[in-house]
Amino acid sequence: MFGTVAVVGYARSPAGTTKAQRAVRVVGRIERVREPRHGSSARGGTSVVVAFRDPSSGEEVAVTNDTGHGERIRAAWAGREIGVRYPRGRPHAYRFVHDLPQGGRGLGWPNLAVFLIYVGPVVFAAIDRSWPWAPIGAGGPWTAVTALYLPQVAPVVNRRLDAPTSRLPVQGRVIAVLADTGTDSEGFTSSSHPPVIAFTTHEGTAVTAYCPDGLPHHAKSYGRGVTIRCTPDDPAVLTTDL
Repeated sequence: MFGTVAVVGYARSPAGTTKAQRAVRVVGRIERVREPRHGSSARGGTSVVVAFRDPSSGEEVAVTNDTGHGERIRAAWAGREIGVRYPRGRPHAYRFVHDLPQGGRGLGWPNLAVFLIYVGPVVFAAIDRSWPWAPIGAGGPWTAVTALYLPQVAPVVNRRLDAPTSRLPVQGRVIAVLADTGTDSEGFTSSSHPPVIAFTTHEGTAVTAYCPDGLPHHAKSYGRGVTIRCTPDDPAVLTTDL
């Protein structure tokens, strides 16, 4: 079965007939940012209204980022570009994506099928020829994944490392502390309290964003003033100056 999924998936991709390739991908812009309510849930991300134009109909569509519409928007300001993906002819079945070209070939399931096929011989070799074959066999896919994605991830990491020194600091404030609880399969309950900060860049852009990790006593930080440093071209790449 896995072989069939892989063969069909790899055959459809060059023909441009996978679900991901048939999807419409457009760039939307944030029109309005709505201030979060203190104590509300963080699952939906920063609440925004995004507008985009459907290429096939020319219709201007305005949507919100309620829970269940793709990747969370953790930093928002009026005019920020947001990737939007949806099935052709169904703009209201949208999903937000931070990296618009990512997944455009629709090879996610075929790649997973190949990986599961690969796992079988590795497990057999580990049982039949002793355990060292397991880490040796498992190292192959991880090496390939690292070689493929490291060049894409490295620039993002470097930008975040440069953020503390790339710009003069600005003053912000914690405008809300959100609250979520969850229970795992063993019945243990955990809670999270991400702070939301608001600040204005030196260029006059008003930003609302989830506070990066590292804010002391973040669950009780509502109303606290914070110093923010962000990159000049992308206020979403930010850090708190403690």
